[in-house]
Amino acid sequence: MPASPIDSAIYRGLFGDDDLARLFSDSAEVRAILLVEGALAKAQGGLGMIPETAASFLHRAVQEIQIDPSGLAAETATNGVPVPALVAAARKALEAPEHARYLHWGATSQDICDTALALRLRAALKIVDARLAGAIAALADLAEAHAETPMLARTYGQGAVPTSFGAVAAGWGAPLLHHRARLTDLSPRLLSVSLSGAAGTLSALGGAGPAVRAALATELGLSDPGGSWHAGRDRIGDLAGWAAGLAASLGKIGEDLLSLTRTGVEELRLGTGGGSSTMPQKQNPVAASALVALCRHAIGLAGLVQGAGMHRDQRDGAAWFSEWLALPGLVLATGRAAALARDLAEAARPDPGRMAAALDDGLGLVMAEALTFALAETLPRPEAAAAVTALCAEARDSGTPLAALAARDHPGRDWAALLDPRHGLGTAPAEARAFARQARGLAG
Repeated sequence: MPASPIDSAIYRGLFGDDDLARLFSDSAEVRAILLVEGALAKAQGGLGMIPETAASFLHRAVQEIQIDPSGLAAETATNGVPVPALVAAARKALEAPEHARYLHWGATSQDICDTALALRLRAALKIVDARLAGAIAALADLAEAHAETPMLARTYGQGAVPTSFGAVAAGWGAPLLHHRARLTDLSPRLLSVSLSGAAGTLSALGGAGPAVRAALATELGLSDPGGSWHAGRDRIGDLAGWAAGLAASLGKIGEDLLSLTRTGVEELRLGTGGGSSTMPQKQNPVAASALVALCRHAIGLAGLVQGAGMHRDQRDGAAWFSEWLALPGLVLATGRAAALARDLAEAARPDPGRMAAALDDGLGLVMAEALTFALAETLPRPEAAAAVTALCAEARDSGTPLAALAARDHPGRDWAALLDPRHGLGTAPAEARAFARQARGLAG
């Protein structure tokens, strides 16, 4: 097993995500850092802090120079951050010392790294959000098409009462609507610049520091935090909490798909599956299994990211490094899970016949609750419950359907019709259609 299956040449097709991985590559980090440095120079030039000619040159030139990330390794191992080595390499590559001396003016390495992270998170979360939108759209189609497709609801792994597959799909999709809304709410604060100077005081920029920070935010299209967040990592913690919640919701989809596709149930098909090296008949639900595994992994990484939020003093290298070790993997695992959930939702094909068969055990026991409440219209509820419990036991022992026993002991009602599972869906169809309407309304 490689150190990181997510970017392994062997396993990346299963766990990896090329679109997101590009945002967390060495070259992407270098480009983001240079973009921030150029924007900082432009902001400072506009405020007269550095010469306008130098600011214009730096803003343009840093987007054109090429820096080899591997050349930064030795100094980064010593300094703990890539910025000093990158700034030195950039100044050399610019071949304009009279302008290059103003590069990285008044900022500290963490300012640049955190702002560069915000730029990459913005692009990454846009990708994840689009995938969630695709998953929601596919689930809305399933919910509407199967709003009244009866199936057996299961609790504790056992048959409970009837529901509809549309309601099940809506139950998968409704939390995703919530997670998308939460992402919209947390994004402005998460996607903010960092410009705080050596210890959060902006002392190197004098009284112009807040104005430079605001101008930098405008230039990069990020928000202005209004202060330092070097040691206040709650915005990153909020992202981790959001990712963990999303992973739990996506993982629930995967778990249910594994349950509904297993041998003996087979109420759902997911297209082609993975093959076995020795059993030609098998079509293993590999994508659903990968979805569940990635969601468990993401939840674990989210805890590490939130634990890394405990910073000592005004800046804390150990806590910051801990964040680095976990955050990229969290984003990639969450993003890949969102893609898998979308693909699985689009491929899912319910089998109404198998679902109906699971509801019909020959005894009608799935409607025991309905019988209890029907009897409770004329009997005290405890007596009704006791009576139905006894009838269920008799039905199992004798093989006589529950409706027939109810007609024997409580004549005068059409128990066969009242205890038909197709008439016991409750609010399931309405909930399925309500989700579909909400999902499509938000998409529009």
